[in-house]
Amino acid sequence: MEFNQTPDGSFAMGFGGDVSNVAIAAARQGARAGMITRVGDDPFGAALGDLWSDEGVSTTHVTRATGEETGVYFVTHDADGHHFTYRRKGSAASRLAPADLPRAALQNCPVFYASGISLAVSPSMQGTVTEAAALTRAAGGMFAFDPNLRLALWSLDVARETTHRCMATCDIALPGLDDARRLTGLNTAEDIARFYHDLGPRIVALTLGAEGVLISVDGAQRRLSGHPVAAKDATGAGDCFNGAFLASLLATDDPFAAAEHANMAAALSTTGFGAVRPIPTLSQTRNALEHAVRG
Repeated sequence: MEFNQTPDGSFAMGFGGDVSNVAIAAARQGARAGMITRVGDDPFGAALGDLWSDEGVSTTHVTRATGEETGVYFVTHDADGHHFTYRRKGSAASRLAPADLPRAALQNCPVFYASGISLAVSPSMQGTVTEAAALTRAAGGMFAFDPNLRLALWSLDVARETTHRCMATCDIALPGLDDARRLTGLNTAEDIARFYHDLGPRIVALTLGAEGVLISVDGAQRRLSGHPVAAKDATGAGDCFNGAFLASLLATDDPFAAAEHANMAAALSTTGFGAVRPIPTLSQTRNALEHAVRG
């Protein structure tokens, strides 16, 4: 659960979890999406289950863990951007283990998505991500990964080593520029994209915040400028991009067209507060793209 600071200093309760945001964004963009996780048997776990059901995200592989708690986090804002404070140690999700994986479902899944947060939360979850990715790829599916660096969860050195190792097994890399600069030690978007290609992924979509995105496929790079919007809160914009990109990629099999689509969806997602509520629908994204082209 997310508690996001609003301009008057109060906190609005909402929904977070980066992979949850990605699943919802993908579903709103027309894809079939589902979660693999555990939630507590508290009101927060019930609320998350209701959210996913309402959004059309499958909860078939979501376990309601008796006697366990759902994690929470707080988002605060200042001149340097938004900051996260976590209360998730020992949460139900952190206890996800390889034995919990729906193997048959993963072997029929076109894309399995995880993030650096998935790796950092606990050793058992890290092992679960590794096995889920291997199962998906062995059956011909793709593994998509965002390093999504959160230094409140682990050290930079450990994050760098672990996420680089994970990148070597993924097909679609979805890093953000600030995180990638810290993890790679490189500065330019072009150098970072080449670095990640060298690790293994065929597709690298490097989000550049308000500046847009660099999409690179087998080393062929293209920059897409950001869209001017009345931005209020960038929380979850990268997650929105990832979900929209994967949904569009599955629909079109065109990474460059998918990046165009996701670039607009991510921009629209910054026009409201919270990680979930402002995520646009497929029709909203298409309409905005049409207006941008006409303009």
